[in-house]
Amino acid sequence: MRHQRVMKKFGRSMEHRKMLMRGLVTNLIIAESIKTTLPKAKQARKDAEKAVTIAKKGTLAARRLAASRLTEPKAVQKLFDKIAPAMAGRNGGYTRIVKLGTRKGDAAEMCLLQWVTVGAEAPAAAPAAAEEPAKEVK
Repeated sequence: MRHQRVMKKFGRSMEHRKMLMRGLVTNLIIAESIKTTLPKAKQARKDAEKAVTIAKKGTLAARRLAASRLTEPKAVQKLFDKIAPAMAGRNGGYTRIVKLGTRKGDAAEMCLLQWVTVGAEAPAAAPAAAEEPAKEVK
């Protein structure tokens, strides 16, 4: 019986599945947004939110633990320097999933996995900067 087994298998071996999730979380940290299938995004969201919770501690032990779970050193640095401080006021819910429809080849449901606050800061800053030069011209 599969009591309290929450991880989906995705038709892969344990090692392949572990590296798939590590790769998805690492790429989410580096690119701040990834396009993937809905079941993979739901599992990667769990791992990404755990990584942010670890990074919010900010200790050396937390940095080493995050480095053991990610594949790129620059992802660890970005997680601790940019993403964790942006999520400091939140108690959870660091990511969002936006559904994009089905993929043409196999009709898999695709989605966009992104950070809630990190991606929201850039668009908010761009319109404000665009409005200021218009006011100066008047």
